[in-house]
Amino acid sequence: MGKIVVVGSFVMDFIFETMKRPVKGETVVGKSFSTAPGGKGANQAMQAALLGADAAAVGRVGDDVYGSEILDSLSGAGVDVRWVKKDSAGTACSAVVLDAEGDNSIVMVPRANMNFEPLDLDDAIPLIESADTIIIQLEIPVQVNEKTVRLARRLRKRIILDPAPACELDDFFYKNVDIMTPNETEATMLSGIDVVDVDSAEKAAAVIAARVLKTVIITMGGNGTLLYDEDGVAFFPPVPVDVKDTTAAGDSFTGSLAVFLDEGKDIREAVELSGCVAALSTTKLGAQPSLPDRAAFECFVETIE
Repeated sequence: MGKIVVVGSFVMDFIFETMKRPVKGETVVGKSFSTAPGGKGANQAMQAALLGADAAAVGRVGDDVYGSEILDSLSGAGVDVRWVKKDSAGTACSAVVLDAEGDNSIVMVPRANMNFEPLDLDDAIPLIESADTIIIQLEIPVQVNEKTVRLARRLRKRIILDPAPACELDDFFYKNVDIMTPNETEATMLSGIDVVDVDSAEKAAAVIAARVLKTVIITMGGNGTLLYDEDGVAFFPPVPVDVKDTTAAGDSFTGSLAVFLDEGKDIREAVELSGCVAALSTTKLGAQPSLPDRAAFECFVETIE
């Protein structure tokens, strides 16, 4: 199995569970409150490690109790966190509001994540050199992602971009990353096409791929997953589960995808298996606490075959 390096974000989640998410001006009474380590970069690295990959993370957390808790959570799962620096700006935090259907709304304040500097990558060059796959997201400064992609491309590494949170992307990323994994909202932003079903997802993927991107994978939660690459289009129906929390499902998918590709599986099998891991992650509350390990994943696959 190859080495996976995640350059990205680290966030402490404050989770509010309620029957319904409030609308403008409304106050609702919640069912429960909890905290859990998260952040797209941290989640992706942890999912890769839990599936047995040699995974490392690069970024910044706060010099506070939340930063220490995130690092302990990652290292406990087997993630190498030696390249995660502590920052006086404080650890990024998010408020996650979960409704009865398991859907969520999130407000995230990036704090230390936005102090992540391109110079921080210099110390991590040997780590990137040793990697097979590099994963990036958009919760850190774009200059860091640009430098990461340049390094990874020069070293001929596989590059996966999870384009979240949704925003416009420079052509540089379309031309230099290998795989992009947007959800419906992100695919809508990138393509200008409202992604609401398989047909619209295929149209959106075609628009995104037309910007010289090799592979687009649109994750649609309960509506399944669409793969668009040079071999055509493939649709993977959703895996039926009792959904409790979708917070880290996209991160679970992306981290798993890197693992299965590094194991030598072809893209279609990797997408199908990653969909199973992501579905399983939605059956538990919290970001990192919901991520399944290899044993749980293999047991789950046996129940749906």
